[in-house]
Amino acid sequence: MSSSAWSPFEPPGYPVAAPSDGLNHARGVGYEASKRTIDVIGAAVLLTIAFPLLAVLATCVRLTSPGPIVFSQKRLGRSGRRFSCFKFRTMVVDAEARLRGCDELAARFDENYKIKDDPRVTPVGAVLRRTSLDELPQLWNVLKGDMSLIGPRPIVEPERGKYGSYADRLLTVKPGLGGLWQVNGRSDTTYAERVAMDMLYIDSRTFRLDLTLLARTALVVLRGRGAY
Repeated sequence: MSSSAWSPFEPPGYPVAAPSDGLNHARGVGYEASKRTIDVIGAAVLLTIAFPLLAVLATCVRLTSPGPIVFSQKRLGRSGRRFSCFKFRTMVVDAEARLRGCDELAARFDENYKIKDDPRVTPVGAVLRRTSLDELPQLWNVLKGDMSLIGPRPIVEPERGKYGSYADRLLTVKPGLGGLWQVNGRSDTTYAERVAMDMLYIDSRTFRLDLTLLARTALVVLRGRGAY
C-alpha cells in the first residue's frame, strides 16, 4: 500500500466514515459474544498446539542473551484500561537506556514507535520479530480478555498523540493480535496509514470481517511480510 492511498495526518483528516446506526446495531451483544467465543476457543487451541514451540523459543531466548524470557509492557486496552502486554524478549536488557542515550535512535523511534534494523535487537530476537513469533505470548492476553485475536494493535500511552482526535475512538475496542493494518503492509506503512486503517476497521467491523482478517493475518505472518 502506497502512502498516497491515504490522506495525511490531521488536517485534513483520514478517509473515515462516521459509524452507522446499522453497523452499531450489528455490533451489539451478539457480535461481542461471538467475538469473545472465538477469542477464547482460538487462543486456547493455539496455546495448546504451540506449547512445544513456546518451550523451544523460551529456551533460545534464555540461552542466547541475559535477561528475562518474556518482556512485559503496559499498554492501553479498551476504555483506556492499562494491562501488561506480553512478548518474548527480543532486545538486550538495557534497551531503554540505549534508546535514551542516543538522540538519533530516539528520533527514529518517535516517528513510528518502531526502528528498522534496530541495533538493540538480539540475533534470536531478529528472527522472532521477522516471523512474529515474539507475539505468541499475547495469546495469554487474549485468553485473559485484555486483547482480541483481531483488532488494532495495542499502544503505549505516549502513542495516543499519534491518533489525534481519533484516540478516544481507538480505545472503544479491544486491541488485537492481528487486523487490517497487519494485512495491508504492517511496518511497511506510515503511522498515519496505520491510524487510518485502525479507524476504518473500527467503523466497519463485523463478525465476517473478523474471520476474514484472521485468515489473512495468518497468511501475512507465514510470509513474514512487513515485519521487523
